[in-house]
Amino acid sequence: MRQNPSFAMTDVGEIRRLIDLHPWVTLVSQTDDGLVASHYAVMLDDTRDDLTIVGHVGKPDDVILGLGDRELLVVVQGPHGYITPRWYGDVPAVPTWNFVSAHLSGIPELLSAEENLRVLDRLVDRFEGDGADARGLYTLPNDAAFVERLERGTVGFRLTPTRVTAKRKLSQNRSPEVVDTIIAGLGSDNPGLAAEMRRAADARVRP
Repeated sequence: MRQNPSFAMTDVGEIRRLIDLHPWVTLVSQTDDGLVASHYAVMLDDTRDDLTIVGHVGKPDDVILGLGDRELLVVVQGPHGYITPRWYGDVPAVPTWNFVSAHLSGIPELLSAEENLRVLDRLVDRFEGDGADARGLYTLPNDAAFVERLERGTVGFRLTPTRVTAKRKLSQNRSPEVVDTIIAGLGSDNPGLAAEMRRAADARVRP
């Protein structure tokens, strides 16, 4: 991802927020047969306060990706969308695309079966929520034996990135009036991007 200092996102807290809100990521690895990619949900490691993430892949994706043996690129994609030049007013302009994204690279550490089970349990709890009908990993009719068989079909990993590139391109190079027009134009069609732009704009004017 080509970096532009005006759009660089370097605050660890903001990148953690991006990962937490957008856990469905793309895993990319370079193999002898070329590039391969897989898609999985990840989470921040709850024992750390940095950008370490944990997750799992199903077998044989671990072999295909060379998990633990070579560098893995994790692409986190946040809100994004088309920006029409109509929103800039009566001036020469071309369309663009606003987005928030992060690339995390490093060689992942493979988890033990016990660690992987904990990550799987956390993952299910995260997305099931805390409603009365939430079904946890160990909720009947699942039992411990069933869950352990499930775990054996997966490979858990922990990735502490050695390289991070994060970018937040949200019309920071435009006037506040144009940014307000873009946010209004996105409206209900792209509320996620509109909200991210409003948050970024508010942060810029905060003393």
